[in-house]
Amino acid sequence: MSNSYAQAVLRTTDVAEALRVAGRLLALADTGELEVDFESRVSTPCELERLSRVMPDADWWSYGSDRHGSSRNGDSPSECLPIFLSRWCMDPEAVEGFLAAAGNAPAMVRWDFSGWPEAPEVGLGRGGTRGAYVTVCVNARDLYLEEPATDHTVYVHVKQSEARRAAWLAAQVGLQTIGELEMAPL
Repeated sequence: MSNSYAQAVLRTTDVAEALRVAGRLLALADTGELEVDFESRVSTPCELERLSRVMPDADWWSYGSDRHGSSRNGDSPSECLPIFLSRWCMDPEAVEGFLAAAGNAPAMVRWDFSGWPEAPEVGLGRGGTRGAYVTVCVNARDLYLEEPATDHTVYVHVKQSEARRAAWLAAQVGLQTIGELEMAPL
């Protein structure tokens, strides 16, 4: 597992608005190679059933320090709730179905692409694949999906050494960064 660095650029109660902002950020990026990763914190059998339909063959692991169980061990996810459910390299067209299946569960969509554009105003050339992501967290205030919320947050990911790119990207879509740059799991 590696890490990137992320900074929030929007917090909203409107999922559609979060997805529009993510789309505007992606329009800036080199998306010649585009993949989408999904994660959700699943607490109920109903959530598990809905999400399993849109994330077949997803990896999962128990949530909480006193919990054990995972897809690697061949355990039954329904017997190990709450769990984190994760699926990488999904088709971008699957985003809306995933978010509908997530319902009110904390969930994350992360777009992975080839790189950010040059940002000459802040002295940065084209960004490469490392640190080139956009993430929307729904029903959660953090990238780890541990702080439930009634709103949704859009993050841009950048290389730590290119932290000023985050504010530049936010400005390109008429926004400002929120909070500090933080290490993000990948």
